[in-house]
Amino acid sequence: MYAEVERFISYLQEVKKSSKNTILSYQRDLTKFYHYMSEHHMDDVLQVSATNLNSYLIHMETAHYAASTISRNVAVLKAFFSYLCSQGLIKENPALGLKAPKIEKKIPEILSVEDVSLLLDQPSGKNHKEIRDKAMLELLYATGIRVSELIALQMDDLNLTAGYIRCRDNGRERMIPFGSVAQQALKEYVRNARPAMIGSMDEQSLFVNCNGTSLSRQGLWKLLKQYAKRAGIAADITPYTLRHSFAAHLVENGADLRSVQEMLGHSDISTTQIYAKMNNQRIKDVYAKAHPRA
Repeated sequence: MYAEVERFISYLQEVKKSSKNTILSYQRDLTKFYHYMSEHHMDDVLQVSATNLNSYLIHMETAHYAASTISRNVAVLKAFFSYLCSQGLIKENPALGLKAPKIEKKIPEILSVEDVSLLLDQPSGKNHKEIRDKAMLELLYATGIRVSELIALQMDDLNLTAGYIRCRDNGRERMIPFGSVAQQALKEYVRNARPAMIGSMDEQSLFVNCNGTSLSRQGLWKLLKQYAKRAGIAADITPYTLRHSFAAHLVENGADLRSVQEMLGHSDISTTQIYAKMNNQRIKDVYAKAHPRA
């Protein structure tokens, strides 16, 4: 089975052109599956039945894996065995009947407009690092982009004059506008801080660390938590908190869901609809508290 897993991973890399994170995730999940099957003396994919696959999922439930993790493994196993079928390596697909557990969609953590303003005001702008941090936080909230998209931005992805950035996600591109506050923070960073921070004139990353090279995800998470603590915000803030707040505040102020979906880069509008549900619930709560006959 190990050889088939390796062939599938190569297929994801060379044919599907899947992202690095997707490939690592598939490889990790299939390696765990392979070890489980090996422990049960099933090293050949031809031996694997639907019963074996269900036993593996029951094993994951017994080991208290999260429903989201089990659901992801179901998707991985379906993709793997579908590939084996398409290649003629197995005649019947044992994963066809696998069902993922239901996952309760958690309401994303969002900040009030006041707390966002408080957070974004924390970088003092008195040194190059804080000028950079101010620009990053303003851009995160102004565009709702993902952490991975922010740190992947190159200099030529930024159009300061027109006020937009270009994001690339799994071969797709989208243009996202940003407002005057983020524009001013970015101008200050690009003109006055970044030239002093880069280690080489050949460096193309928009945001660099103190060593002059591309910023890491861990670095961004760390500084965000530092500024949240400085602002006295009790919520457990992550870069995704700003993404969710961006979307929720847009919907709350009348933005249509299709536009928000496009800016966020959601492939399915059902993912974006959670922000509309949040807004409807907020309106109900306001009504319940304020109307004399509620």
